[in-house]
Amino acid sequence: MRNVILCGGSGTRLWPLSRRLMPKQFLQLFDNRSLFQKTMERNSVLCDDFLIITNEEQYFLALDQIDELGFSTPKFLLEEAGKNTAPAIAFAALASDEEEILFVTPSDHLIKNMKKYQEAIQRAKALAKKGYLVTFGIEPTAPHTGYGYIECSGNDVRRFHEKPDLATAQEYLAQNATRGTKYLWNSGMFMFEAGVYLAELQKHAPEVYEACREVYANHLKPISDTQTRITHMDSIPEISIDYAVMEKSDKIKVVPGEFEWNDVGSFDSLVDEIDSKEAIEVGSHNNFYYSDNDKKVIATIGLEDFIVVDTKDSLLIAKRGQTQKVRDIVAQLKKIDPELLATHSIVHRPWGTYEVLIDDKGYKIKRIVVKPGKRLSLQKHYHRNEHWIVLSGTATVTVGNETYYVRPNESTYIKMGEVHRLANEGKIPVVLIEAQVGEYTGEDDIVRIDDDFKRE
Repeated sequence: MRNVILCGGSGTRLWPLSRRLMPKQFLQLFDNRSLFQKTMERNSVLCDDFLIITNEEQYFLALDQIDELGFSTPKFLLEEAGKNTAPAIAFAALASDEEEILFVTPSDHLIKNMKKYQEAIQRAKALAKKGYLVTFGIEPTAPHTGYGYIECSGNDVRRFHEKPDLATAQEYLAQNATRGTKYLWNSGMFMFEAGVYLAELQKHAPEVYEACREVYANHLKPISDTQTRITHMDSIPEISIDYAVMEKSDKIKVVPGEFEWNDVGSFDSLVDEIDSKEAIEVGSHNNFYYSDNDKKVIATIGLEDFIVVDTKDSLLIAKRGQTQKVRDIVAQLKKIDPELLATHSIVHRPWGTYEVLIDDKGYKIKRIVVKPGKRLSLQKHYHRNEHWIVLSGTATVTVGNETYYVRPNESTYIKMGEVHRLANEGKIPVVLIEAQVGEYTGEDDIVRIDDDFKRE
């Protein structure tokens, strides 16, 4: 059995913690583990291998966190563009043997009670071997309006329901207590044989099947033994597995899950799973506080039932029970400051990290950390000069045909247009301050000439 991990989401419902370049599945908020890492840990004892579907920007985040777990590098499919779950799962099926059982999971769910979880997986596996497409339903604990529902009787699915309004969700819960029909939360987890899924996709969404097969046959670009890039995806419709297959097929079964499940889809669900930061409260009650600065003091007066999330560049204050409306804030940010949806002040790269300290007209100041044994691409810039001051470690600097070392308390200067590279050949991180000076200091003013990570 292969665990297919869908790992390309942006997690904007948890903004400002979650950003496009550091989405919620990679935030290490849970005992210094991320949801992605917890997904791999719990499924490693159930599955023979992993196939991770993500994008190039998140690939290196996943690699770093897999390395932290001590796991060997699994297979990756890197999508050029996200086309929702039906095409992503089609690529996973095309990359697998027809009789391979695929256990498809999101990367951002929190699951507890491993015994009940493993029991549900084994029940699903038995059904998948009989040729069924299996979905997992979760017993509702509240009338939640943020989830789709599965109407079922035993393992038989009667109907899928869209996210309901509150009155409908309350009715579902009431019927669960009085009737044989059950209404379960749709977990977004699936299990089936690869060939069965492709056959049902071809039957019920032939345009999706044909587009995926054509792209898979003609537009795969192997990057390494474990990394394959999928390109030319414009012809593929964007559609979920629910709409494309699950709501149409007559081969559907559901396995009710008795384990604890949380998709951590809002701050209201997140605050049930992590501890609040200590705060000074005066006349304040039942609040949750988070700050990415351990030294920052939070003090409140007269607040009740609030969630306060503080990051270096953004502050979110929301009433408990209303954090689903973060999506409305995200919609406004897309118009006025989309950069705040993309990155934190600290940006992760395959070679290390950089933090923007000052960004003003004509100049930008960064703190750069290069991991041991890593180096940036050989590159040049058209619109800026760069000054590097090394704080710790020894930097290996290449400028044109010259290579030299820059040690702590030493500096070097890169002229606009010069081909250059920064590397760390040592055993400790290289930390330096970079001062960019020029009319334009955007991150897209990089011309890569050679790159160890094969970025385009």
